[in-house]
Amino acid sequence: MRGQGVVKGYAIGRAVVMGAAALEVAHYRIQTDDVAGECQRLREAMASARDELQCMVASLPSDAPREMAALLTVHSMLLDDPMLAQQTVSLITERLYNAEWALTTQGQILAEQFDSMEDDYLRERGADIRQVIERILRVLAGDESAALPDMPAVQDEEGLIVVARDISPADMLRLRGAHFGAFLTDLGGPTSHTAIVARSMNVPAVVGMNNVRGLVRDGDLLVVDGMTGAVLINPPDFILQEYQRRRAAYEDDRAELGLLRDAEAVTLDGVVITLEANIELPEEAEIAVREGADGIGLFRSEFLFMGRSHLPTEDEQYAAYAHVVKTMNGRPVTIRTLDIGADKTLVGDVTVAANPALGLRAIRYCLAHPEIFGAQLRALLRAAHHGRVRVLIPMISHMHEVHAVRQALAAAERELDVRGLPYGRVELGAMVEIPAIAIAIEPFARELDFLSIGTNDLIQYTLAIDRGDSEVSDLYDPMHPAVLRLISGTINAGERFGKPVSICGEMGGDAQVTRMLLGLGLKCFSMHPQQLLDVKREIRQAHSNALRVKVASALNRAERIDLQTLI
Repeated sequence: MRGQGVVKGYAIGRAVVMGAAALEVAHYRIQTDDVAGECQRLREAMASARDELQCMVASLPSDAPREMAALLTVHSMLLDDPMLAQQTVSLITERLYNAEWALTTQGQILAEQFDSMEDDYLRERGADIRQVIERILRVLAGDESAALPDMPAVQDEEGLIVVARDISPADMLRLRGAHFGAFLTDLGGPTSHTAIVARSMNVPAVVGMNNVRGLVRDGDLLVVDGMTGAVLINPPDFILQEYQRRRAAYEDDRAELGLLRDAEAVTLDGVVITLEANIELPEEAEIAVREGADGIGLFRSEFLFMGRSHLPTEDEQYAAYAHVVKTMNGRPVTIRTLDIGADKTLVGDVTVAANPALGLRAIRYCLAHPEIFGAQLRALLRAAHHGRVRVLIPMISHMHEVHAVRQALAAAERELDVRGLPYGRVELGAMVEIPAIAIAIEPFARELDFLSIGTNDLIQYTLAIDRGDSEVSDLYDPMHPAVLRLISGTINAGERFGKPVSICGEMGGDAQVTRMLLGLGLKCFSMHPQQLLDVKREIRQAHSNALRVKVASALNRAERIDLQTLI
């Protein structure tokens, strides 16, 4: 079977299959006289689930993944979300559904809304809704552990491999006591909770396998290839021996890579390269420091806004941003302003767009909602009092948007002056993710302090390919000459105007294209912390000026670049 490998590595072990509480629930209509009691039963189940999650947060062991507290808190907040609680009560009251039926019906409505979102990260937040609903259903059924298997008394020396439809943060915490070799799920993607926690635990994981839980039985011997996303069930001995050899070679390679953690990222001809980290949670800054990152190249601030019944206050945002700035201890921290709008709506904010990818989102949304944008800018300025903060504006396409942001920053400074709160100066940069800005890059490079290329959306918009649409995903081509010319033009403009340019999209962390990006002149990469050492090794084995000659020649001929010729 094959899915999406989200954590590299190889694992061999016995399967432990988890159930799913939402698969079989009672569906029946109640009597009018029973409405109040059914609503009360729902509320009590939600309160019980909330209490359990809060207890888990309060009693987290010291060796639990740092992300766990934030993920559990998000699930606890969802239990207070009126889109879940109030709408479910309405279904009980108006349609006379029993609590389980009403809950799964409302869950399906919310899941469909998330599934329609254009952004991969936010689309996967629909998993939070499913996982919270499954927890409530288990409480309603009187068996909160129904989804978890009994762990074997004697564990296989190779480690257990968890197989599930999906794994909630709470379930991950309950499973942590066993020795796990890998995680496999039917659902999920690179930013699902399974992927986030598996990365922090450095455990191989393959997600999006569609029906692995239905085909694997408890005790099956599994081989998990996190490099390719392949999973083998009860393979013959010669295949097993081959993967044992691959696993040993991979572990030796990672041990060798670990020696580069404190080494400088410099090419053979002496060009120093900056390697920064992408993070989604404030706590991930510690991982970035541990892996030797030179700074934070992308902090996706929308995580602070999503999955909650109210907007984060200025003080809440300040605390999160300041935590990252203090953790990085003088290294630059790049924080992307709220990338939301159109299909990615906040609770209670309904917007309809004919084409969500081209609608009122990101900086367009923020400028249309100055009260939300102003609070975020004030929090960012206050965090800058503790260190170097770079404010990154997504989806910029016009210079007047840059001017409007500068005016909003000036207004935020004036308000902080009136309130007598300390703050620092910030650097202002733009995401280069719309072809328009990449084509007409000069005025942006002249006026802004830095540029960051978001290759994911830049490729999508340039090629008119929805990267989430499986029917055309094979046409999503990072190596298309048009895409590379836009990247090259942006990097060259940065050089002419003396402004740093980084890549924070998926290409930045792909060691297979590191040499090609060096050939385009890139001197700053930003990626998931666990990709840093792979990219650093490629840099230290490359000759930058020789690569620039080869890549420039191929671009001039509008040819595809053969990566093998750059080795």
